[in-house]
Amino acid sequence: MSDIKGGFNQLFLREEELRQAMELIFYAYRDFTCEADAILAKSNFGRAHHRVIYFVGRYPNITVSDLLGILKITKQSLSRVLGQLIDQEYIAQRQGLRDRRQRLLELTPKGLELERQLSENQRAVIARAYRGAGAAAVEGFRKVMLGIINEDDRKRFRAPSQPVPVSAPSRMRGSG
Repeated sequence: MSDIKGGFNQLFLREEELRQAMELIFYAYRDFTCEADAILAKSNFGRAHHRVIYFVGRYPNITVSDLLGILKITKQSLSRVLGQLIDQEYIAQRQGLRDRRQRLLELTPKGLELERQLSENQRAVIARAYRGAGAAAVEGFRKVMLGIINEDDRKRFRAPSQPVPVSAPSRMRGSG
């Protein structure tokens, strides 16, 4: 009993294959975050802190508004986490030059060091998996991950060979 549509085999869409994919994502996320979780725990931080540190490091001078758009959390939730990171001098905040209502965020030297520690193992884990899988599998993984995230967020990503992102936080598009 083969399920063939449009000339290609879709056996990978069977219930068991889909369930296994879900399970693999859970296990991968657990293993991907475990070392970072241990580092964060030393400062009484959690994964929300990690996400803020990561994206502020990835996009220096990101606005609070853009960060909220990426994280899809409430202002209240971000305020609590961001307040701790600013108070403990991991993140610096300043007013926007064109719009004084904007708050621009960047990692301090202390924040840069924490981000390096948190990301070091994660980069190594991904690099090892990529090397083992090969270029075609990496491109397939990228396509699957892009297919999982919502359409608006997909626009933030470019193919590694493209010079300019299709869409990025608004400050990167020159409107912020």
